[in-house]
Amino acid sequence: MLRIRNTTIPFLLAIVLMIGCVSGSAGRADSIQPNTANSCDHVISIRVGTLDRYYTVHVPPGYDGKTSMPIVIMLHGGGGTGKAAATETGWGAKADEAGFLAVFPDAMPPDPTKRSHFSRNPQLWNDGSERFYSGQKSVDDVGFFNAMLDDLLARFTVDQRRIYVVGFSNGASMSFRIGAELSERIAAIAPVAGALWVEPPTLNPPVSMIYITGTADPLNLIEGGVPKLATGGSDKVRAKPKPPVRDSILKWSKALGCPVTPRDTSEANGVRTEIYGSGDDGAEVVYITVEGLGHTWAGGKSLLPEFMVGKRSDRINATDIIWGFFKKHPKK
Repeated sequence: MLRIRNTTIPFLLAIVLMIGCVSGSAGRADSIQPNTANSCDHVISIRVGTLDRYYTVHVPPGYDGKTSMPIVIMLHGGGGTGKAAATETGWGAKADEAGFLAVFPDAMPPDPTKRSHFSRNPQLWNDGSERFYSGQKSVDDVGFFNAMLDDLLARFTVDQRRIYVVGFSNGASMSFRIGAELSERIAAIAPVAGALWVEPPTLNPPVSMIYITGTADPLNLIEGGVPKLATGGSDKVRAKPKPPVRDSILKWSKALGCPVTPRDTSEANGVRTEIYGSGDDGAEVVYITVEGLGHTWAGGKSLLPEFMVGKRSDRINATDIIWGFFKKHPKK
């Protein structure tokens, strides 16, 4: 692993860093240098309380350390990893195209002394649902997120008006919690196929939100209820009944001061879009459903088989749509 400690590295070390990026290696880095030629991934470790926490930063071509860039933070689903989320969603490629830093944090498994495993020791975000920590100390993921943001601002030149959070499934629920509890730092959120478990306060400053889910998602049922795999089986770790999706939409709309009826509704090619707002300081909520989509990332890849999570769909590309929304909603 490449470890960098000086923010003014000599030319030779800069060449070494570039070679590491080209080869696709991920180094733990204490400071990140401008990357004018190639995109590059850095795995970074920070100490939060008694835990070592990790996140990966995808640095796009053209990052020069002088011009501030937006940040998009992608939170993986329950049992997933930051690396898997990057593969499934394509946020790294989008960062290269649009010019922002893509960040992929890792949640903690229930037993941090053992290797994580999708079913036996899954990495799970403490999303406020109180689903995962019965009889054990809960993980302070909001504290981790806050510390990670401080660390990112220390390492990179960041446009602090454009810090965005995306999440899938359990990560979507965590993005709601982050938006609610760290509204002073977050410009907008994009939960995909997850529930709002916390009661959001009046969001001041406001945090606009775009939400995407599938009509055939067995783990994020439109009408709410116990999540089940497409096979009909359930999972004790994730089996707490979820609220109806619209409850989450309306709660966030109210927290932004938006009317609870959409100002605009459209439907085309099996994609229904509802727009709520505008609320405080022009904030808005966009709610998109994709016909036939299972518990997968629209327009992306699925690392789990269809018989478990349902069908993929290319009716929309969620990454493109979310980035388009984010660009319209910097922090005021």
